[in-house]
Amino acid sequence: MLGEPVLQHMHVVPSWDFAPMSMMRDKLRALKSLAGPYTPFDPSTAPDDPTDLFAQWLQMAIDAGLREPHAMTLSTVDEKGFADARVLILKNVDEHGWHFAITKSSPKGKQIAANPNVALTFYWPTLGRQVCIRGVACDMGAAVRDADFLARPVGSRAGALLERQSDVLDDESELDNGLEQQRQRIAADPQLVSTNWAVYAVKPAEIEFWQGNEERRHVRLNYRRDGHTWLRERLWP
Repeated sequence: MLGEPVLQHMHVVPSWDFAPMSMMRDKLRALKSLAGPYTPFDPSTAPDDPTDLFAQWLQMAIDAGLREPHAMTLSTVDEKGFADARVLILKNVDEHGWHFAITKSSPKGKQIAANPNVALTFYWPTLGRQVCIRGVACDMGAAVRDADFLARPVGSRAGALLERQSDVLDDESELDNGLEQQRQRIAADPQLVSTNWAVYAVKPAEIEFWQGNEERRHVRLNYRRDGHTWLRERLWP
């Protein structure tokens, strides 16, 4: 109709529709970050081998009483080039690298099979410390796999034997029945091991140690593999 306000033909979004996002922004900005105080880190005193420094930092996290100090984020890339990340538990650190265990048929297992270049990230907020590791995930073989699998609780073994991680679950009863069946298999054969289980060790090519600072003068020490030795570099915050 001539003369009718144009706004009546437009979709006008009420101002309150934006309120939740604005509130979220303000809420996040109000949260404290890197409040400290933190223990100073002098990179000039760091050992030549980054494994030794990682062991020191991990022990400090354990001694500080941090919950799950061995939790780490495993990052992989899928076939479309999209990054994926999930939190796992560190199983061991030795001359082979940083160990973790997964099911090969899981999304992360398939991604590692297609592209073994991965990243691991540890974060200990109470200490203001982070460790980032980039390297190649290598399968440690059947003997290591069997030992790791049999050391797991029965419930964890039953879940792994299902080999259905990330599949669509239509009914909770399917999960209950499946786990019960696997528990019965384990009871009948306590040495049963899933051949789909795997322990990987990430052989690092680069490791960065990050010590946060309340004034944002963060200390970053980077180790880069150079043949059989490591090069150390202090990086800008």
